Amino acid sequence: MNSKKSSMQGRKPLWLEYLMIIVGTGLMSLAINSVFDASGMVTGGFSGIAIIIKAWTKGLVNGGIPLWVTNCILNIPLFFIAWRVKGFSFIKKAILGEISLSVWLAIQPVFHLAGDDLLLAALYGGVIQGVGIGLVFLGGGTTGGTDMMAAIIQKFLQHYSISQIMQIIDGAVVVVGMYVFGIHKALYAIIAVYLVTKVSDGLIEGLKFSKAVYIITEKPEEIAGMIMEDLDRGATGINVKGMYSGQDKLMLFVVVNKKEIVMLKEKVDEIDPQAFVIVTDAREVHGEGFIEKNR
Repeated sequence: MNSKKSSMQGRKPLWLEYLMIIVGTGLMSLAINSVFDASGMVTGGFSGIAIIIKAWTKGLVNGGIPLWVTNCILNIPLFFIAWRVKGFSFIKKAILGEISLSVWLAIQPVFHLAGDDLLLAALYGGVIQGVGIGLVFLGGGTTGGTDMMAAIIQKFLQHYSISQIMQIIDGAVVVVGMYVFGIHKALYAIIAVYLVTKVSDGLIEGLKFSKAVYIITEKPEEIAGMIMEDLDRGATGINVKGMYSGQDKLMLFVVVNKKEIVMLKEKVDEIDPQAFVIVTDAREVHGEGFIEKNR
């Protein structure tokens, strides 16, 4: 690919990774403290368990057991188990995330962002927590919790994937939350869970998301020239054969970012209205002009 464009470096500075984890866990804490806990909404994970335990213990402890306490109690033994089962390298990235989240949960004031509106709680909480989780993952960290538990269980139940085990654990937490806070709030929690997943995935993949384009045309040289000159991208020619016509052709392969795909299709249509254009998603592209590798 052409080297004139470089959108981002492959490896972020260590201080930036730490900053993203700290800011991300701060946003996660905001969603947990000021939206989900304030609204009685359980969205799975250790934070959901903490919200349930807090509600159960309000008669025993003034205000219930704080969320950060439950989060630490659940994660500390889990970290030791993960250390024994998976090794220290597996947990070292999660230590900062777990400590940071617990500290944020302990010191961050509660703002009651959504009031009594459950729909707003699901929307605000889902977006805020999704951004927070996305930042933590982009910083190369995790916060322990059900993803670490699922990784440990998968070590012994290898016929299940980590994501399947996580879904079972989180689903069980949501079901228990339904019995504690009612089915009405559980239904809104499902909206929040969906938003958390979509927003975090969009943030993680959106920074690396590109389009792979295959172009079958009678004018490959002219279109390739346009790609290199107008879009400042490289193109690869692949020899193909049409099975219906029996003719040999040169198919062009090019990778562009999301903003360039519209211009590419318009330009191709101008040059060859009969061109056959196939556009697919490229989840991640390493190389010049996209994500560059360290040398």
